[in-house]
Amino acid sequence: MKTCFNCNTTEKEIPLLDLHYQEGKLFICPRCLPQLIHKPTNLVGTLPGAEKIQPADEV
Repeated sequence: MKTCFNCNTTEKEIPLLDLHYQEGKLFICPRCLPQLIHKPTNLVGTLPGAEKIQPADEV
């Protein structure tokens, strides 16, 4: 079963988005997506290399 790599919510509970990263495929839910975009360092420990991802500029 597909689950959000960050919060482990399943595809049966909420829609998931496909991510292609480091030659692999992950899934993320819409609730965790803002962290990936704006505060990727919050994902250290759940996403390899998260500490190297630059956050999006504030709009």
